[in-house]
Amino acid sequence: MGKILVIGAGGVGSVAVHKMAMNTGIFSEITLASRRIAKCDAIAESVLKRTGVKIATAEVDADDVDATAALIEKVKPDLVCNLALPYQDLAIMDACLKTGVHYMDTANYEPRDEAKFEYGWQWAYHDRFKDAGLMALLGSGFDPGVTSVFASYIKKHLLDRIDTLDILDCNGGDHGQHFATNFNPEINIREVTAPSRHWADGEWVEGPALSHKQVFDFEGVGEKNMYLMYHEELESLAKHYPEIKRIRFWMTFGDAYLKHLEVLQNVGMTRIDPVMYEGREIIPLQFLKAVLPEPASLGETTKGKTNIGDIATGVKDGEQKTVYVYNICDHEDAYAETGNQAVSYTTGVPAMIGAAMILTGAWKGEGVFNIEQFDPDPFMDMLNQHGLPWQVRELEAPLAF
Repeated sequence: MGKILVIGAGGVGSVAVHKMAMNTGIFSEITLASRRIAKCDAIAESVLKRTGVKIATAEVDADDVDATAALIEKVKPDLVCNLALPYQDLAIMDACLKTGVHYMDTANYEPRDEAKFEYGWQWAYHDRFKDAGLMALLGSGFDPGVTSVFASYIKKHLLDRIDTLDILDCNGGDHGQHFATNFNPEINIREVTAPSRHWADGEWVEGPALSHKQVFDFEGVGEKNMYLMYHEELESLAKHYPEIKRIRFWMTFGDAYLKHLEVLQNVGMTRIDPVMYEGREIIPLQFLKAVLPEPASLGETTKGKTNIGDIATGVKDGEQKTVYVYNICDHEDAYAETGNQAVSYTTGVPAMIGAAMILTGAWKGEGVFNIEQFDPDPFMDMLNQHGLPWQVRELEAPLAF
């Protein structure tokens, strides 16, 4: 059993601590901290009502290394689970190094003033964590996270060599709003409006955002338009699986979402540089975040399913083979269990499982690691046991696009 400190009280943090409280044999003590303790207290009340488990709460500014370190010293956790904003990754890693505690997150670092995310900043911490005898596990969400574990599972069990890998992320849910994002609006919109980028024949191929569209029939959802995007697991998978000739990431978007996004871009509301308004500087995208629906509030009205998985083509026993490993998650089922919709659920559950891998010793290491560097089997087993069962299909042919 282990003590854990979770930083971040959004939908993902809520799901994670609910699921941790359902596994007290692994998580003996749980503390949830955020900039606003009221959010933590509300989640703690829900956890107690749903599971009968009391969790502690705390207030912390995760941008402040000293304040975060002081909280870690007070709580004395075995692991810090960072479910805050990606901007805060490095500060929390610094606090873990300062206090001698293992670290885990679900999304890689990006600076506030530039819509750019890459693992380089966190990979640079490898020697410091190694020298301290500590482990940092990066990207234990769904994508990144489960999608990378799926790739490892494919390589271990289904294909001798992976030649092409496509990650397909479909949210077929309907929340009833004209325009809303299913996770932090600021992070979501920065991600969606970034140029597309994929790995092909040893180099990155870039293009305009949302310019390459395909139609795919997703089990449990139906046909959806999906768009080629850059996503952070492409970088780590290209590094750790150099045999793969092409790696792409696709995400579905509805026409109404894209039209609203186009208008917001055209009028400057997605800008991340400051503008003057009534004598003070504001960031338009941060203001937009303030007026959009809180993602955690969408759970009660969201219906439908998500379908996220990997399609890999390669060689097995000397013959070409294409396999599809995927999960389908129901928004209403996720809400009934944890009070959160499936996008939060599909990230929060893998966060709990990644933490369990560290606390139980199923995954061990000194330094900074991506999730695909470890044995996929214990993680895959826990997905089946804790609400995200996966399926495997063999396809008749590789993707035609």
